[in-house]
Amino acid sequence: MRFNIPNILSLLRLFLIPIFVVVFYLPHSWAPFSASMIFWVAAFTDWLDGMLARKLDQISRFGTFIDPVADKVLVATALIMITENYHNMWITIPAVAMIIREIVISALREWMAEIGKRANVAVSWVGKIKTLSQMFALWLLIWRYDDWMIGIGYASIYVAVVLTYWSMVQYFIAAKVGFFSKKR
Repeated sequence: MRFNIPNILSLLRLFLIPIFVVVFYLPHSWAPFSASMIFWVAAFTDWLDGMLARKLDQISRFGTFIDPVADKVLVATALIMITENYHNMWITIPAVAMIIREIVISALREWMAEIGKRANVAVSWVGKIKTLSQMFALWLLIWRYDDWMIGIGYASIYVAVVLTYWSMVQYFIAAKVGFFSKKR
């Protein structure tokens, strides 16, 4: 495996996760802002590595594997942390809903790849907007500067949940051919 810039960015995202967690829990007034900035940098690498992989023609098998793994680990970590921090059902319900969707879609993609129909469940524009909305909501809820920011974060996380399930329905519609095909 040859390392390229997109793969290094995905690995950087994984490397930033434990740093993000430690900073999030530091007992200092600057910790929420710093944790949100680390999260923002990690989230930005998700966009940047994909863009560079396409632009520089550096799409690789390793990159195709590690990019979504790093993305899902980052998001799941942030969802767990805000759930613990806010400690209420208004954050817990969307967090659980998003984690469930990620597991279901990962399983669907794996199954579609197994039956040779992986292209049927490629990332759609709704999935990309879902990711942007999700990252924005998490960034606000991690920073938690004031009540307005938290309120916008709450609203944004519900927009992200709607987009999360909209994109999941799209994936299932795209995969319906695979559901009804004969087993090989």
